[in-house]
Amino acid sequence: MNLKDWPWSRSSPIKLKQVRAEIQSTLAAQDFETPGNLSLLLLGQALNQPKTWLLTHPEYEIQPKEFSTLQKALNRLLQGVPLPHILGEWEFYGRLFLVSPDVLIPRPETELLVERAIALAGRLPRPLIADVGTGSGAIAVSLAAELPRAALTATDISRPALRLARRNAARQAITSIHFLQADLLLPLAAKFDLICANLPYIPTATLQELDVAQWEPTLALDGGPTGLDLITRLLHQAQTRLTPAGSLLLEIESTLGQETLALAQSVFPNAEVTLRQDLAGRNRLVEIHSN
Repeated sequence: MNLKDWPWSRSSPIKLKQVRAEIQSTLAAQDFETPGNLSLLLLGQALNQPKTWLLTHPEYEIQPKEFSTLQKALNRLLQGVPLPHILGEWEFYGRLFLVSPDVLIPRPETELLVERAIALAGRLPRPLIADVGTGSGAIAVSLAAELPRAALTATDISRPALRLARRNAARQAITSIHFLQADLLLPLAAKFDLICANLPYIPTATLQELDVAQWEPTLALDGGPTGLDLITRLLHQAQTRLTPAGSLLLEIESTLGQETLALAQSVFPNAEVTLRQDLAGRNRLVEIHSN
């Protein structure tokens, strides 16, 4: 019997272990990866309980309201809605961030940018950092939490994204970030020790073929015809907004590694420019150190 077909009646209560087994079976039949973990995430949201509680209370009787919430969440997942949008939050660099269709879902590959930013800015007594195109604020909040002496400015052109980023900062009790609606760095005259950016970098034609475009904002994905439109603009803006020994970190589309590297070298001919790979061995980050 499918979960959606189970009748609810107080005379025949449904136990947690039964529901979990049925969810796992349903997801496995639809070729979802890690159906066991997915079942725990959906149950955790519906019951507002951590994974450890779910694993140690298999005989718990699911309440009608909990069952209804769980059923709706499972149906949305089967319809293709991204799991982070169903849960309303997603983990990034060891912290949970609120997400919504207004922002890009934080990806694990972006943690490489955060790691490099911490390594570079951590050497400075009070680094000035800009996070351009902050979206959910995952990068800026992570850096503020790991670098308490840093002063951060986080920009985004989207007001809804900035509202969510501010909520994420408040959720982590972070007060050292100045959020600003801006087109990249245009209104800023300050010079930064470090500029970070995970800008839209998917070529328009490629994006139209991807399922991600159905669920996440085009504004956060579309990099123009070549995928390099916003990156090109930011590189030129950054020429006058880096301190003499400042650095710029750019997450990139893996297939555009060499093109982005050449572009960065042309804009910063006297800088040290490096192309770095993520854990999967894909080109993921362009790192620029001005001299």
